[in-house]
Amino acid sequence: MPPLRRHAAINLFGVFFVHPDVRVTKRLINHERIHTAQMRELAYIPFYLIYLIEWALRLLLKGNAYRSIGFEREAYVHESDFDYLEHRKHYAWLKYMNKNKKRKKNKRNRKKDD
Repeated sequence: MPPLRRHAAINLFGVFFVHPDVRVTKRLINHERIHTAQMRELAYIPFYLIYLIEWALRLLLKGNAYRSIGFEREAYVHESDFDYLEHRKHYAWLKYMNKNKKRKKNKRNRKKDD
């Protein structure tokens, strides 16, 4: 990876590259394995196209564009669940595409409690 790094690792077509200063952990490996599963189910090229389009669209919205990408959200949520890939459903990342989904659900629950 280039010396001016923005990320600890990058996964390219199922092979991940880690910056020399980054400690490789089980959690990091699991995060990248989740991305590999996402890539495989989309036949790689569509994964990168969707990733870039979503990132570009998220740049126009409030918040961190990278962290808001559906693929990243799924990987971050489940990176500590080392059995996740054994029970992960295909296209699970789709439910992470709507950034406000969780907030809306929480608002609904608050109204019930009032």
